[in-house]
Order: sequence, then structure tokens, then C-alpha cells
Amino acid sequence: MRLVYSEELADLATSMAGMCSLATDNMELATHALLQADLPSAEKVLESNSEITQLASENEERGFALLALQAPVARDLRQVVTSIQLVQDLVRMGTLGSHVAKIVRRRHPEAVLPEPVNGYFAEMGRVAVSLGRAATEVLLNRDADQAATLAEQDDAVDDLRRHLFTLLTVREWKYGVAAAVDVTLLARYYERFADHAVEVAQRVIFLATGEYPTIREDDPEHLAVPNSELVRRFTETDKNFQERRARRLESGGSLSANGKLTGGDAGAAGGETSAGGDGSGGDDDDTGTDPASQPRRLTPHTGFPLTHPEPPRFLATEPESGRSFCAHSTAPPAQPTPRPHRLSHPGTRKPPRVRPVGPVRCGAVL
Repeated sequence: MRLVYSEELADLATSMAGMCSLATDNMELATHALLQADLPSAEKVLESNSEITQLASENEERGFALLALQAPVARDLRQVVTSIQLVQDLVRMGTLGSHVAKIVRRRHPEAVLPEPVNGYFAEMGRVAVSLGRAATEVLLNRDADQAATLAEQDDAVDDLRRHLFTLLTVREWKYGVAAAVDVTLLARYYERFADHAVEVAQRVIFLATGEYPTIREDDPEHLAVPNSELVRRFTETDKNFQERRARRLESGGSLSANGKLTGGDAGAAGGETSAGGDGSGGDDDDTGTDPASQPRRLTPHTGFPLTHPEPPRFLATEPESGRSFCAHSTAPPAQPTPRPHRLSHPGTRKPPRVRPVGPVRCGAVL
């Protein structure tokens, strides 16, 4: 039984490597069709994509069968789970090659690429195919050290794509909008193909070591503002607010019962530029009736101006009925119009409908 189980695991690993190799071959053939405007090569890529889809379905069924029937653990479990996860990456690699072939078929017999950018895509295709070959080798030998080098090779494709975007944005581009769109899409296809190849290598590292690889600190896609920087910004903003508040109190201001700062010299508090404003306003001030003439209201903790100040709410009482209501104005709410009762005949109400109910036990009618 264990011998059959080991053979099934080996067959699964070999089939996954075959999928990766087939997707890489398709991308190599699609690159040739792109550079040479070769329609037969593009058609071959589109036909072989169905084979990748078939292999993906078979490998998923193998993985689920191994999980259900063999109950793998430890390294064997990582292999089965990783294989199931890798299926979608390999399918996407094959699909990206077919996208390149579709653009070639749509533009045939004309060339897809302008002459100045042919060299860029020849190099991007070479690097992408090289990454695909390396990913296939990694799937077979499960070498974590070799798998870790694929991320560095992927930087070349990213640099080429960024340089292509620079060429598209200059005024000297004279090949039209359609060519610019094709160049943008094709560059994205090659970049994503290389990214999926790197993802395959990252999963192989987890398969071999049981640990996920760490993200590089210099990767711009994963840079984030650290918590220490956020704390520093908040501390600086709060310090500026407290300083303005202290100057306002020193100039004769006072705190009301609800915590608002009134009186004092508004210019002493709002003359300096704060972190959230332009230095033209101060703290809350109740002076003046024109909203345009009042200084901007600031939040009590950050000092940033309120875009929409809250309108005053108060409790009003209707003199006739003595009802109280909360409103933005002194106008009482409109009284609803009473609806007349529906009568079966004049002077008599319609009798209520009575439903017969039998004995009830445990919430059910018997």
C-alpha cells in the first residue's frame, strides 16, 4: 500500500512539472509568433492551451484523492496541498501565453510591435522563458536554494516593463494608440508570467523547508508605513494642537461647560501652520452669527478642520399640544392625516377574522 502511495506522489510531482514545462514552451512559441508575426505558431499555442487545462483538472483530482484516501502527513501533506495550490498558477502561466498568441492572431498579417520595442520584448521573452525553465527544474529537484534565486531574476522583467512605460509616455511616441495599448498589455502578460514562475518557486521553498519565504525589505510592492512613523505623526499633531490651545488660554480664552474654548485671541492660536490646516484658522469660537465669518472648527484630538460642522440641535415644544421634539428648526413636524376605517356597511365595523386553533403541544398545532 505504501509503495503505491509513493508512486502516486511521484506521478503527481512529475505531472506538475510537465504542466510548467508545457506552459513555458507555449510562452516561448508565442514570443516567436509575436516577433515574427507567425500565425501558425500562434495557432499552435492556442491549441495546446486546452491540454494544460486537462492536466490541471487531472492533477486536482489526484490531489483530492490522495487527501481523502491516504491521509498524508508532514512533508507528504505539504506536497499534496502545494500541488493543489500550484495548479492555478500553472494554468495562469499557460493562459498568459495564449493571450500573447491571441494578439498576434488579431493583428495578422500586420506586425504587432513597432520596430523600436522589438528588442525589449525579445529580452522579456527570454527572461520569462528562463524563469519558466528554472521553475520546472525546481519542481523536480525541490532545491530551496535554487528556488530562492528566481525572485532576483524577476527584477529584470520588472525593469523592462517600467522602461517600456516610459517610452509610451514621451511625445516622441508616434505609433498610435492601438500600438501603445498592445505594448502595455503584452508587457503586463510577460511580467505576470514571470511573477507566477516566482510564485511556483516560493511554494517549492515551503514544500522543502516547511516555512514560507520572507518578503524582501526592498520590494516596493510590500513597503508600508511602520507603526513608529504613525505614532510620530500623531504625537507631532497633538503637540501642535496643545500648543495652540495653551496660547489661546493665555490670551484670555476660557473653557465652557461643554469643553469648548471661547474668547481669547484667535490669531494667537491660528497664526501658525498646523499639520492639518493652512494656518488661517484657530480653535472653536462661538462669536459671530455668520458661518463664513467664523474660524474653522477643529477636532479636539488631531487639530484637523471639520469639513461639515454639525448643525445645532435643540428640543422644541409645541404650544397647543405640549409635544416635544428634536429638530434643526423651530417648525414642528407635520401632523399625519388620519385614515378612515374601512367599514363593511355604514355605522358598523368589519368584524375581526378569527382563526380556529386546535390544541397546541410543544409549539405545534395537533
